[in-house]
Amino acid sequence: MNQFFDQLQEQLNAQKPFVVYRKPNEDVVTAVLQEDAVLHYVKDYQESGFVFAPFDSNSASILIPNKTIITTNYSAEEQTKSTADASTVNTSIQAEKEAHIALVKNGVSAISKGLLTKVVLSRSIEKITQKEPLALFKELLATYKTAFCYLWYHPKVGMWLGATPEVLLKTTNQRIETSSLAGTQVYKEGEEPVWGEKEYNEQDVVTQFIKNELADKVVNLKAGSVASVRAGKLWHLRTKITGVMHNNLKEILTALHPTPATCGFPKLAAKEFILAHENYNRSFYTGFLGELNFSKEQFRAKTKRNIENRAYTAITKVSNLYVNLRCAELTQDVVKVYVGGGITIGSNPEKEWEETVAKSGTMLRIILK
Repeated sequence: MNQFFDQLQEQLNAQKPFVVYRKPNEDVVTAVLQEDAVLHYVKDYQESGFVFAPFDSNSASILIPNKTIITTNYSAEEQTKSTADASTVNTSIQAEKEAHIALVKNGVSAISKGLLTKVVLSRSIEKITQKEPLALFKELLATYKTAFCYLWYHPKVGMWLGATPEVLLKTTNQRIETSSLAGTQVYKEGEEPVWGEKEYNEQDVVTQFIKNELADKVVNLKAGSVASVRAGKLWHLRTKITGVMHNNLKEILTALHPTPATCGFPKLAAKEFILAHENYNRSFYTGFLGELNFSKEQFRAKTKRNIENRAYTAITKVSNLYVNLRCAELTQDVVKVYVGGGITIGSNPEKEWEETVAKSGTMLRIILK
């Protein structure tokens, strides 16, 4: 295991691109290494590698080709205590609070005028840290076992770190699975979440959007029931959606990204509002990332028709893509944490501010611990 992280440190010291990540509820940590500093872009989503896509779908998505992959088992003890929590880690000045509340009020006003149904509004928080990137990543692994944890680096782009709870899309050959995730509550020990109409409506907007967007792009489209899922110190509402595609992965991703959970609805109007009023560049925050068209070997058991009486191997093509939430951008000793929330007609600006404070705890409790 030490050799694994030593190799990543050497890659970083040599200023060569890499990504290291762990999928939810797994012990295997995977790294994709690039031998040079060339900047590769995704063209048609037929490529194979680790994709890193920005919020603005008009900007290019970056690919680290999966030519060199290393893995290790990393079973860290879960960290349940921290020297910081969501109520104390955020030391933003009053001006930041007032600016975000004003932004939310602006969003509610646009919704009340019928310009939008929902808009996701965000902000960034800058903190100083002396911690090394790989040390921060290891703390994410130990703290957020149910999240997709990653550290991504390219010398021509920058470095990002995150622990996201949200799946954008999973594919296994032609089968797809996605989910609508919306609504947020702070986790309280021993208590189940109680959801209100605002949260259910917010989540339903996302579900209906996905179903409508995929209706003519996949077959056998099915949506499950709404369920509460825990992500670290937060609860969310989630609905799983499945179907079968026709070799049109790019078309499906274009339809899904960004979803109402990260942008709003209607999508184009919400996106225009965000770009015009947030007053900062989201960059890769609320974009997506993950394995694109990885080949996976599956060993199938012998059958009566298998006259050689032995197992055989089938190659499966899989993609595992996650929405880039609960993330931060690392620049030397400055960490920029990104947080946001869904705004609807029933949103309370003060509570929306508090929700961003709670969400910021995912990264800040690692950075400031």
